[in-house]
Amino acid sequence: MHPALVNLIAASLAFVGTHFAMSHPLRPSMVRMFGEKGFAAVYSLVSLATFGWMIWAFRQVPPFGRKLWAGYDEVSWTLASALTLVSLVLFLGSLRGNPAFPGPSPHPEGPLPEPRGVFLVTRHPMMWGFALWALAHIMIAPTGRTLVIGLAIGFLALVGAHMQDRKKRELMGERWADWQAKTHFWPRWRHVFRAGLVLWLIALVLWLVLTWAHIPTAYVPAGIWRWPALSSWLG
Repeated sequence: MHPALVNLIAASLAFVGTHFAMSHPLRPSMVRMFGEKGFAAVYSLVSLATFGWMIWAFRQVPPFGRKLWAGYDEVSWTLASALTLVSLVLFLGSLRGNPAFPGPSPHPEGPLPEPRGVFLVTRHPMMWGFALWALAHIMIAPTGRTLVIGLAIGFLALVGAHMQDRKKRELMGERWADWQAKTHFWPRWRHVFRAGLVLWLIALVLWLVLTWAHIPTAYVPAGIWRWPALSSWLG
C-alpha cells in the first residue's frame, strides 16, 4: 500500500474518530472542563486540524491510481453532477430552522413546527447532503484516495445522524420524539422539489460556481463545464 494512502487512512480515522468521541462519550467531561463555549472552541480546532490533515494527505496520494470501475464515463458524470446539485439543495436548506443543530433549539418552547422544505425529505438534510457529495465523488473517481475520504465522510454523516437522533431524544424528550414521528431518517426523494424555487435557484447558481472552481482547484472540469457545448451556451 502506498505510504501516502496509509497517511490518508490515518487522517480520516482521526477526523471521524475525534468527531464521534467529542460529540458523545467525551462531551460531558469536556464541557465540565472547558465550559460550553470552550468546548465549542476545542471541538472546532480539533475538527479543523484533522480535516486539514485529511485534505493534505488526500493531495499527497497519486490521483490516478487503480480504479475499481471505469468511473469517468459520461453516465457516471451526469449522475454525479445531479447528486451534487441535490446535495447542495439539502445542505443550504438545512441552515435555517434546523432543530438538529447543537446548542439551543431554534424553537425553544412547545412542539417543533410541522416539517417543510428540505425537512420533508429528511430530518437530517445536512448529513444527507454530505453523504450524497461523498457518493458522487466515489462514483466518478473510484480510486483508493477517493474511496477513503468518501467513505469517511459518508460514514460520519449517516452514522452521526443516527447518533444525533439518540442524543436529541435524551435532551429534548417527547419534543424530539414527535419530530421523529413527523419526519424521516431515510430520504423521501419525491419531496425534494418541494424545497422551494428560491432555494433551488440559489443552489443552482452556487453549484455552477463551485463546479467551475473545480477546474483550477482539482484540475478536472465538473458539472456542465465538462461539456463544452453546455458551458459555452451558458457563457
